[in-house]
Amino acid sequence: MLHSSPGKFLAAALLLLQFASCRTSTPVATPSPETAPPPIDLPAPAAQEAAGLEARLQNYQKTPTRLHDLVHTRLQVSFDWQKQHVKGTATLELRPWFYPQQTLVLDAKGFDIHSVQLLEGSSHKPLKYEYDGLKLNIALGREYSRDEAYFVEIEYTAKPNEQPAGGSEAITSDKGLYFINPLGTEPGKPRQIWTQGETEANSKWFPTIDAPNQKTTQEIYITVDNRYKTLSNGILVQSSLVNDSTRTDYWRMDKPHAPYLFMLAIGDFAVVEESWNGLPVEYWVEPQYERYAKAIFGNTPEMLTYFSDLLDYPYPWSKYAQVVVRDYVSGAMENTTASLFMEELQVDDRSLLDENWDYIIAHELFHQWFGDLVTTESWSNLTLNEAFASYSEYLWSEYKWGEDAAAETLLKEGDAYFREAAEKQVDLIRFYYDDKEDMFDSHTYAKGSRILHMLRKYVGDEAFFTALHRFLKKHEYQPVEVHDLRLAFEEVTGEDLNWFFNQWFLASGHPVLQVDHRWEGGNVVVQVEQQQDLSTTPLYELPLYVDVVAGGQKTRYAIRIDKQQQEFSFPASQQPQLVVFDAEEQLLAEISHTKSAEELRNQYRLAENFISRYKALAQLTEEGSPETLQLMKAALADTSSYMRRTALAAFEEYEGADSQQVYSQLAKMAASDKNSLVRADAMSILAASAPNAYKELFRKGLEDRSYAVVTAAVYGYALSDATDIDQVLRSVETITEGDVPLALAEYYVGSGQTNRYDWFVSQLPRQKGINAYYFLNTFGQYLMAAPQEQVVQGAQLLEKLALSHAKYYVRMAAFNALAIQASLPERETLLRKIAEQEQDPRLKREYQNFF
Repeated sequence: MLHSSPGKFLAAALLLLQFASCRTSTPVATPSPETAPPPIDLPAPAAQEAAGLEARLQNYQKTPTRLHDLVHTRLQVSFDWQKQHVKGTATLELRPWFYPQQTLVLDAKGFDIHSVQLLEGSSHKPLKYEYDGLKLNIALGREYSRDEAYFVEIEYTAKPNEQPAGGSEAITSDKGLYFINPLGTEPGKPRQIWTQGETEANSKWFPTIDAPNQKTTQEIYITVDNRYKTLSNGILVQSSLVNDSTRTDYWRMDKPHAPYLFMLAIGDFAVVEESWNGLPVEYWVEPQYERYAKAIFGNTPEMLTYFSDLLDYPYPWSKYAQVVVRDYVSGAMENTTASLFMEELQVDDRSLLDENWDYIIAHELFHQWFGDLVTTESWSNLTLNEAFASYSEYLWSEYKWGEDAAAETLLKEGDAYFREAAEKQVDLIRFYYDDKEDMFDSHTYAKGSRILHMLRKYVGDEAFFTALHRFLKKHEYQPVEVHDLRLAFEEVTGEDLNWFFNQWFLASGHPVLQVDHRWEGGNVVVQVEQQQDLSTTPLYELPLYVDVVAGGQKTRYAIRIDKQQQEFSFPASQQPQLVVFDAEEQLLAEISHTKSAEELRNQYRLAENFISRYKALAQLTEEGSPETLQLMKAALADTSSYMRRTALAAFEEYEGADSQQVYSQLAKMAASDKNSLVRADAMSILAASAPNAYKELFRKGLEDRSYAVVTAAVYGYALSDATDIDQVLRSVETITEGDVPLALAEYYVGSGQTNRYDWFVSQLPRQKGINAYYFLNTFGQYLMAAPQEQVVQGAQLLEKLALSHAKYYVRMAAFNALAIQASLPERETLLRKIAEQEQDPRLKREYQNFF
C-alpha cells in the first residue's frame, strides 16, 4: 500500500504566502499527519521504567495463532445500493492447522447472519453458532483432524456503512467496502463500489479469518446491473445474464493469497488493454480519461519485465490490472492481480509534464512479489511488505531515469524518515504498538527502504538480488518474518548478519555522528563520534567509504565504525581539497561534518555522488559570497533539474549589483528550460522579485502546456501592474487540473472580487485530493467578503460537504470555511450540528477544541 501525502509545487508555495497576507483569519484546523500529541506528565525514572515495561508486556502484538488453515474461499455477492448492503453467501474450505479442532472462529464485522451450515456432499447441516457482531463462533459438531477438510456455508448481509468509523492518517477509513454516490444524487460523480481490505477490513464484507498469515485460493460471483463492469482478483472466467438487466461475473484466483488482498471494483469504467508475455495488462479509468490511460500507466509492461528480470522471478500471477476509483481512502493498494489507486492518478497529458505517477505504479507492482506472493506474517513485520515496495521506487528510477534521478528518491525517503524521527523513534519490526494502523508510518516505509539500500551497498548488487530471489522462491505463497529475510542473505553471503538486522530492523533510532577532519604530518585524520543516546539507541557498526581529494586526485578508503569514538588516518601529501565521509551517501544517519564554503564548493564540483553534490549546493544557497554566487550561477545550467531548482533558491529576493543580469538568465530559464518545474520555479522567483518587468513573460506563460508554469504565470501576472489582469486570467478559468484553480482562487480573494461565486462552485467538485482542502479554505475566505445571498448559498454547499464528504480533510475544510462566516445566521448551531454528527475521532477532537 502507498498512502497519499500532500505536496505542492514550489511555484505555488512561493506566492501563496503573499496572497495569504490578504486573509483576515485562519482555519480552525489543518490536516497534518505530523501533529504532535499533547504534553503529558512523565513519572519519575524508576516508576516510568516499570510503567513502560508493564505497558509493553500488555501491548505485545503476537503473530495470530493458526488454529485452522483457510484453504479456499467461494463468495457469491450482490448489492443493495439504496441501503448500501452486501448480500452474500460464503463457502469456506478449511482444515485444522495441526491440532484437532471442533470449533471455528471467523471474523465477521457488523453482519446479519442468516444461516451457518456444514456441507457434506449434497447435504446441508445447520450448525450452532454464537455471534457478537465481530466474531462468529461456530460449533462444528465434531472434532476434525489436520488431515480432514470441511466446508462451511454462511448466508449473511454485510452493512459496512453502518459500522463505527475508524481509520488512520495512512488509511483514512476502515469500512472495507464503499458505495460511491449510491443513490446517484451527486452530479458529475460516478456510481461505484470498491473495497479496501488492509489491514483487517475485508471481514466487513465477507466472513473469513482476517489475518495476514492466512493464505487461500478464491472464487467470487458478483451480481450487478448490466451497465457496470466488475473487476476482482484472478481471471474473469464467465459472465452470465441473470435477466435483461442483471449479470453475474465469475472471477477465479487459483493461487493462494491473504484475505486482506481480496478485492472488487464495480462501476462504469473504460478498460484499456495491453499484454505482457501473454498475460493481460489492463488500465481501468473513468471514460473521460480513457485516452490518457496509456500515458499514465503505459510503463507497466516495461516495469513487469524489469522487475521480473531483476528478481529472476517472473511475475507470478495470471493478470495485472490497475483501477482508479473515486474517494479512495489512501494512496493505492496492492490487491493481488488488481491494484487500486486514488483518483489523483486520473490526469490529462498536460499534468504528466509536471509529475508522472511511475513511483506509485512501481510501488504497487513490486508488492505483487513483496506483500502478495510473500506476505508479512504479522503487522509487526509490515516493513517486509512496504520497505521493498518503497525501494522499488528507487530501483525503477535508477533503471529508467538514471542514478541522479534515483538519488532524489533516496533524499526524499531520508527526509520523510528524519521528519518523523524528530517526533518518535520506534523499532522497525515493532512487536509493541497500540493500534496496527500505527505501523503505516515513515519508519515502515522510508526508513525500511533506506535500510534495504544500505544492505544492498554492503553485500553488493549480485548478492543482494540473489538473496531476494532465494527469499521469494523459498517462501512463495507463504507468510514470512524478518528472520526469514536475514537467513536468505546469510545463506547467500555466508556471513552472520545479525549485527546488521539487530541494529537496523530490531532497534529504534539511527546514528548521530560528529565528524571532523584535519590535515597534519602528511595525513588526513578523520575523527568520528557516535553521539546518539545509547540508552535507547544502539552503538552502531557502520561500514562505509571516505573519499579524499588532493591535487585533483580522488582516493577512496574503506572504514568500519564500531566504537563510540574512533580516529582514522589516510596519507595525503598536500592539503586536501575535499574529504567526503560516507562517499556513497548510503548511510541513514544524522551527520555533522563542518566544512568551509570553499570545501563545499569543491564538493559540488568534485564529488562523484549526486547526493554529496546536492548537499553542498543546498548548504551554499544562503552563503552569499561572490565565489558562491558565481558557482550558483553556473549551477543554473547543471544537467540535473533537481540541481537547477536548488540553485534557483539562491536567487530568491536577489538584490546583487548584477541582479538584472541574473533575472535575465532566470527569464530565459522560465521561457525555455526543458523541465517544466524549473520553468515554474524561475517564473515564481521573477514574480516575487520583479513582477512588473516580466509581465509579458507571465502572459506568455499562461499559454504553456505545463500546469505548474501556468500556475506560476497566474501569480506573476496578478502581482504585476498590468491593467488587464482580470481579462487575461479569464483565459485559464476553465482549467480544472493542477494548481491553476488554487492560484486563481487566491487571486480572486486577494483582489477582493465578489462576483466569482459561480466559478468557485463550478470548480469545487473538480478538485482532487488535498487540493480540495486548500480550495475550500480559499472559498471560505471568498465568502467572507461576498454578498449575503452568496454566503447563505455557499453555506448550504459547505454544510453538505462537512456532513457527508468521504475525505475527512475535506469535511474539515468545509467546517473551517463555515466557521469563519461571521455573517452567517445561526452559524454556531450549524457547526454544533456538524460536530455532533461527525464520527471520525480525529475530527471530533478538533471540533471539540473549537467550541
